[in-house]
Amino acid sequence: MGDVSESDWKLFRERLPRWQESYMEKLIGEYMEMLGGEGLASEKFWALEKRVSEDKRRSGVLIERMSRSTMHREIALLARDGVIAPRDLEGFTEDVRRLAQSYFQ
Repeated sequence: MGDVSESDWKLFRERLPRWQESYMEKLIGEYMEMLGGEGLASEKFWALEKRVSEDKRRSGVLIERMSRSTMHREIALLARDGVIAPRDLEGFTEDVRRLAQSYFQ
């Protein structure tokens, strides 16, 4: 992938917080289902702890070094992890949409 256009970079910075917030809302719903299910409290606690530990490293929760040079990689990860869907990339250049297409689940 080549350079990131100014318009793509601006859209990415603008939309990323909303994408992450939406993804975390989804995760919280899944955690609530886990906690409300059958089983011992200790089993649910440790399953939740493991899940949160795994989830907090995903791009939908945290991007440690957001930079223009890593934007394409981050969009690919967001698509792979189900944080974004093709409709979320409306307004981005064809290059960005094409890159992400192969990562959508």
